[in-house]
Amino acid sequence: MPTNKQKRKASPHTKAKTVKGNQKSGLITSHRKTFVYIGLFFVAFGIYLLTFKSHDSAMFGLAMISLIAGVITAFYASFTVAKKTNKRV
Repeated sequence: MPTNKQKRKASPHTKAKTVKGNQKSGLITSHRKTFVYIGLFFVAFGIYLLTFKSHDSAMFGLAMISLIAGVITAFYASFTVAKKTNKRV
């Protein structure tokens, strides 16, 4: 038997290496500023419905849905805008 027995450690070939910072291409992530404006429009529309048209319960519900959807859309789109940084070398 040889005195120098060195075994190589097998590396798994099934796992794929992922690159950090690589964003998935989606509709909101590709058109960030547009969705910020759309979210702010929904918020403004919901406030308009609350102030002028909220005497009907259906309009109150539509205003609440518009406010919630607008806030979530604007927040998510602005969060993805804040992640983007320009690196200069």
